[in-house]
Amino acid sequence: MQKESRVKYLIVIILGGFLCLNAQNPIVANKGLNDPHIHIFNDTAYVYASHDKSIQNDKFIMNDWWIWSSPDLVNWKKRSVLKPEDTYIGKPFSRCWATDAAYRNNKYYWYFSEGNAQTGVVVGDTPTGPWKDVLKKPLLPSGLTDTHEYDMAVFEDNGEHYIIFGVWEYYIARLNRDMVSLAETPQKIEIKNPRGPYNLDGTNKLKPTDDKPFVHKYNGNYYLSWGCFYAMSNNLYGPYTYKDSVIKTNSFAEGYDEPTWPTGFKQGRHGSFFEWYNQWYFIYCDISQTGNRYFRDSFISYVHYKANGEIETIRVDGQGVANYNAKQPKIEAEDFFKAEGFKKIEFGTNFAVKTTANKSYFNYPNVKNLKNKKRISLNVMATTGSTFKIEIRKDHLNGTILGENHFTLKPQRTSKNITIKLSKLSNKENIFVLIEQLDQKNLAIDNFSFLN
Repeated sequence: MQKESRVKYLIVIILGGFLCLNAQNPIVANKGLNDPHIHIFNDTAYVYASHDKSIQNDKFIMNDWWIWSSPDLVNWKKRSVLKPEDTYIGKPFSRCWATDAAYRNNKYYWYFSEGNAQTGVVVGDTPTGPWKDVLKKPLLPSGLTDTHEYDMAVFEDNGEHYIIFGVWEYYIARLNRDMVSLAETPQKIEIKNPRGPYNLDGTNKLKPTDDKPFVHKYNGNYYLSWGCFYAMSNNLYGPYTYKDSVIKTNSFAEGYDEPTWPTGFKQGRHGSFFEWYNQWYFIYCDISQTGNRYFRDSFISYVHYKANGEIETIRVDGQGVANYNAKQPKIEAEDFFKAEGFKKIEFGTNFAVKTTANKSYFNYPNVKNLKNKKRISLNVMATTGSTFKIEIRKDHLNGTILGENHFTLKPQRTSKNITIKLSKLSNKENIFVLIEQLDQKNLAIDNFSFLN
């Protein structure tokens, strides 16, 4: 690792205690947590991940696999370690590559890559094990297809589970109900006009995509992604049409765009998409804070979908998710942690939330720096007009009322600010915004600010 990168890393460690007060990316700093897949089990987020050994790494050294969990995407705890000695590999191994997990039959299944060669699976009674290698051999052995059988993702659709894997070209196969055998011969996935970190202009036919495929589904569309690149289809098996990268030059907050990988900031963004409490997220690898491509961090960003199904460019910053700073000029309403009775809408060059029920709510936990803040200003609009009641509560839906306002909006095409006086604020609060409307269901909230 270069000297300047080493110095930067030491500074991050020294300042870590201060940075964590207002920053949540990386989700687990200075640990080498990477290749992350998050699943929500029992109302808890579990990240199944690989583990870069050391900041001193000058190549990929990954001696085990990890599980961390969080109740809120902010506070993380290490829960489980899977060693290669406890799998069919049977001995220490330094290429413990990407993993994924699934739940079925009251069991949890943790799939793991044996380097870039094969895929195995262990089974447990809880999301964190203990784990047993029931096959005692690979689930996806080397030579099964024309690609390499590693970097898998497991996707559930209509009660069936599928495994997707490979590099440059991807294959998919339905799993049997036992989750440790294939129900069919793997089929190649066609991607039209693909791009990737080694194929930014579409001319590299040998390396058109990347490794680490992932599949998720939103609003009837299937999304096949590899790092920050993605394609869409209306059929799980494809064909898929390449769309875009979710990370662009304008994604980055200051201090998060460098250093990066040899081919640029779009390389090495292994990760996964997931949904929790009606919010979508992308968790992915980053090296901007370690300065070493062989010692990676994991970041989480909000995901917002356009009306045509395509994914809006994400933000890459230290603020992270489910974490808010009252000193910010504004907090985007669509960046909630929990919400019901709404839909996200495109609003100018950004997004907003629009109510779809007579009663709606939005939750913003971990709002910091509220000292001396006495008001909240919400930027709102109602195209057909209506009478509304907004309550600001703390901790839960029936929590203490911090402030409220009843108001009527005339039909309007431009937004206006509604201000609510607040009381009994601590420096850090778990804020709930409750909205009630008797007739129309059309209040759009673009953003809000805390005022002195």
